[in-house]
Amino acid sequence: MTLTVCVGSSGSGKTTFLNDVHKQHKCIYIRQYHSMRPYIKVSAIPNFDETQLPFWSTYVKEGTDKRIPVGGTMAGKFTAGLSGGQRKLLLFELIYQRTLEQEGVLIVLDEPFCGVTDDFVPFIVSRLKVMKNNHNLLLVTNDHVKVLTDMADNVITVSAVDRSHVTVNKMDFVDRTMAINAMSGGKHFLHKTNEEDLKFFFDVEVKGSEDVMGVVWFTLFCAGLFLLTFWDSEPGNGTEALILVAQQIIAYFCINPYLLSLVDWRNYMKEESEALVHNSSQLNLQLKTTICFVLMIGITLIGYGLVNAVVPGFEDVKFLYAMFFDTSSMILPMICLALFSNMALQEVEIFGSLPFLLMLFLSTSFSPGAGVEGVKELRYLFVRYEHNYLHLEIVAFVLTFLFTL
Repeated sequence: MTLTVCVGSSGSGKTTFLNDVHKQHKCIYIRQYHSMRPYIKVSAIPNFDETQLPFWSTYVKEGTDKRIPVGGTMAGKFTAGLSGGQRKLLLFELIYQRTLEQEGVLIVLDEPFCGVTDDFVPFIVSRLKVMKNNHNLLLVTNDHVKVLTDMADNVITVSAVDRSHVTVNKMDFVDRTMAINAMSGGKHFLHKTNEEDLKFFFDVEVKGSEDVMGVVWFTLFCAGLFLLTFWDSEPGNGTEALILVAQQIIAYFCINPYLLSLVDWRNYMKEESEALVHNSSQLNLQLKTTICFVLMIGITLIGYGLVNAVVPGFEDVKFLYAMFFDTSSMILPMICLALFSNMALQEVEIFGSLPFLLMLFLSTSFSPGAGVEGVKELRYLFVRYEHNYLHLEIVAFVLTFLFTL
């Protein structure tokens, strides 16, 4: 097995070289500023012995070792926890422990010493010496260059002057693509999903999730306001329909704050997968989708109860189905685009919110007959709550799901 160090001046393309190797070979990859969900408790990471971290004894003495989170910022919220250098050491040690039982894996490290103080350098070097005996390592460094080049089997020098060639050891003008192909050798890490991964997801994203509790409390707050403002409503003159539509709009805004954090969550999940924090990002994406639907079902049930509490006429279960599929049709694109696409947050907000906007423009609720000829007929795209058209809402829900996927 080999250790290859990539060096060069700032802006010469060292990280780009690593990214190109990663494109060729979906290897283990720790980026220079790697992301992890900041609210994860370090002690909760499955199959990981955090006591091997060189700084962990400090938290044991303080009595915070069981509750210290990874720390950082996600979706605009800062969580106090480990420092940037400590997070780097955490990811490095995590990969070290995960790969102990496998051989020949390609591991790519971008600036492993970045943010790490000199007193922890011997720890990283000792781990690298063990890892190079069993795996192919490729790393970039601007710090402690001599320490790494002395223990390296190969040194690649990249240049901002000539980006099509690199220097390998003492060989000049080596084709860059050839070097990338040569560095892309190695086995894929063998993931083994088990019950601990499911428990880890449940503990982090459900049991200890402030975001889920935020949706619950905000929904209860809105439910209270709904009862206070719509109590003792009198049926007739279309009042029932307006109350039902109002409740559905409230339901949309109850879950929407949770959906807006999904883009950051998806990006962090991908980077965590590259660093072997968990075994399957796809499984976690599916589980996160399930949480969204469970929240949506809960909000729909609460809304169904609220509507029947303030006005009679909606006791039939068909209205519960209608409310669920109506809400689903509006938020499903947001869920699918946020979790299963590469769109940025602004793009997800724009395209994911289109069904809600179209519900206003093309709906029998808000435009019962007005509009330009040839356009006003499109209002039947969002027929809402008429029992004769419930099957259309179900079809719209299914088509929306298939389209967004």
